[in-house]
Amino acid sequence: MKITSDILYVGVNDHKVDLFEGQYKVPNGMCYNSYLILDEKVAVMDTVDQNFTHEWLDNLENALSGRKPDYLIVQHMEPDHSANIDSFLKTYPQATVVATAKAFAMMDNFFGPDLVKNRQVAENGGTLVLGRHTLTFVFAPMVHWPEVMVTYDSADKVLFSADAFGKFGALDRSEPWDDEARGTTSASWASTAPRP
Repeated sequence: MKITSDILYVGVNDHKVDLFEGQYKVPNGMCYNSYLILDEKVAVMDTVDQNFTHEWLDNLENALSGRKPDYLIVQHMEPDHSANIDSFLKTYPQATVVATAKAFAMMDNFFGPDLVKNRQVAENGGTLVLGRHTLTFVFAPMVHWPEVMVTYDSADKVLFSADAFGKFGALDRSEPWDDEARGTTSASWASTAPRP
């Protein structure tokens, strides 16, 4: 799915899950968001849930059209964002992983300290130039977990927001999104919250 002329959605929909994280009802499934930025350098934004490794890698390969990613940008270590870091690096071992220092500490604990060979520690306010696209990293601790950052692309004015403004539901289902995205990703809280 095209987001802009050179930003593509490569995530997946999950219609098998009935409870997200074993507690939130998701009658319309889930989507696991991952994006591809095609420029002089190629960046992948986040991975997806472990149950969708092959579908995601196929989406990525098709969108790359023979190119290889230069960067994997890890904004959040929750498993629906990060479970396929190891699969990605087995497929694209030359790629550099960009993440916060806290995220790298978590990667070492989750996957072992030898997985990520090429590391670039993101600084708060730091940038990464891909060509036309310049990405700016902004730390957003406790947008779920303490290692979270968001990424702003100044070329296309796109904010890759990790789990901020998120909601439940697969992308191929039509449903209201603003209640969940307004203040929480908890569907149970959003559905019972007083309306402004």
